[in-house]
Amino acid sequence: MLQRCDRNIESGNGDKVAMYWEGNEPGQDGKLTYSELLEKVCQLANYLKSLGVGKGDAVIIYLPMLLELPIAMLACARIGAVHSVVFAGFSADSLAQRIVDCKPKLVITCNAVKRGVKPIFLKDIVDAALVESEKNGVSVGLCLTYENQSAMKRENTKWQAERDVWWQDVVTKFPTKCDVEWVDAEDPLFLLYTSGSTGKPKGVLHTSGGYMVYTATTFKYAFDYKPTDIYWCTADCGWITGHSYVTYGPLLNGATVLVFEGTPNYPDSGRCWDIVDKYNVTIFYTAPTLVRSLMRDGTEYVTRYSRKSLRVLGSVGEPINPSAWRWFYNTVGDSRCPISDTWWQTETGGFMITPLPGAWPQKPGSATFPFFGVQPVIVDEKGQEIEGECSGYLCIKKSWPGAFRTLYGDHERYETTYFKPFAGYYFTGDGCSRDKDGYHWLTGRVDDVINVSGHRIGTAEVESALVSHPQCAEAAVVGVEHEVKGQGIYAFVTLVDGVPYSEELRKSLIMTVRNQIGAFAAPDKIHWAPGLPKTRSGKIMRRILRKIAARQLDELGDISTLAEPAVVDQLISLSNC
Repeated sequence: MLQRCDRNIESGNGDKVAMYWEGNEPGQDGKLTYSELLEKVCQLANYLKSLGVGKGDAVIIYLPMLLELPIAMLACARIGAVHSVVFAGFSADSLAQRIVDCKPKLVITCNAVKRGVKPIFLKDIVDAALVESEKNGVSVGLCLTYENQSAMKRENTKWQAERDVWWQDVVTKFPTKCDVEWVDAEDPLFLLYTSGSTGKPKGVLHTSGGYMVYTATTFKYAFDYKPTDIYWCTADCGWITGHSYVTYGPLLNGATVLVFEGTPNYPDSGRCWDIVDKYNVTIFYTAPTLVRSLMRDGTEYVTRYSRKSLRVLGSVGEPINPSAWRWFYNTVGDSRCPISDTWWQTETGGFMITPLPGAWPQKPGSATFPFFGVQPVIVDEKGQEIEGECSGYLCIKKSWPGAFRTLYGDHERYETTYFKPFAGYYFTGDGCSRDKDGYHWLTGRVDDVINVSGHRIGTAEVESALVSHPQCAEAAVVGVEHEVKGQGIYAFVTLVDGVPYSEELRKSLIMTVRNQIGAFAAPDKIHWAPGLPKTRSGKIMRRILRKIAARQLDELGDISTLAEPAVVDQLISLSNC
């Protein structure tokens, strides 16, 4: 993997476009051939080496979808450093948590980015995170900052001369050739933090050899990849999809990849299809959230564009509901493009259950069958495998090359979370049904993690943020079905005695979550709760809260075991407040 750009060039593809870049504003674009990409990777790799960054050292990358993001990932890989990309939508507190955990040699960021018309000052967020991490005993001495001129000029950027360095002032001075640092197959490639049910992000560690084999192979077959394809995955590299299927999987196959900085509804909801026509995109891989959002905006934004270049569509991040699948297939794909409805996880590294285009009949909303060598099983609550048509807990019976190897610094949690619930199996944390034809239907999380627009958010993280508010005494968060995002965040909040409910307080609580975690974790609903349904031992009965949030009031079940059953009626009466 570390010499993949070199080998693409050696095989005669040096002049082939490796990456197209489409900016936030229509008309902003760029491209890099494989030869140009290699040169830029080597320049950054040499700069990192000059700082003493080497094999096994961590580097935090907090960048938007500029070409410099995959360049930074590949530069780290080239010298054996372990990159940890943090989605440039996380708050300073969340970024600081990750800095404290992995103790990077430096942070790579840019001064700002524009998403639609909104500027986001990333350097300010990094500055605040570095202050916070230093309070917790981790000091980072260097912040390499790319000047993103389309969003902010360098003279307007807050600066600490003893720590901050402009990318353009130093990296471009380094040689365009850099020897590869050879690593073992089991040496770490990257850390990627994902939400956990305890509130502390989990540092998922992927290694080099198996991950390389798995991402390359799954990309090739799940998308029926051809050398002439133009491939666009809308995911950000701050998530696993951007690692496996924007950067590593496609480039290992010598593919041409599109990187998009902007948002899919700016300047209007036709932006995706304008881009598809501009670059003649053949494979389009996106999330059900985006599909539902564009479906809601109307078909006229789709049909005004040709989209004739498309031949394969893909879905990732959460189960896609059948109505969205049909709209995606019929409207976007003109009823001629198969949909690779992929199921996999940050932890699995690559696709686990997925259609292969044209290989077998599809069913709207089903991930269909396992990828080569993957052995999924459905078990009951006792861990017994269930055969035939059934529903239960999805587990994996045998190992696969792309599996993560540990949780950074917490191998005990790795074993407890994934392998102890059902002895002898990897537990995915997802529910699954299998129909009479053997097709798999993912039903969502069964633990305390909410999947919002493909982003896994731990309920404990949101609860922790809410109770940090001085007027919040207690909070309980559950997931609820959301028309666009798949799942929304529904928060039951108990206030400090004597504090009245108010719209201002509601907004303040939501802003607290936005500031501590990020805008994507903001609750969709604050439900005032004089008390929470608890057992006599003090355990919150989230099952009841989920039913209240979903307005499934006839399915509350037995509430006689609650310490205060009357709390349930109070919560129901406050549902519309």
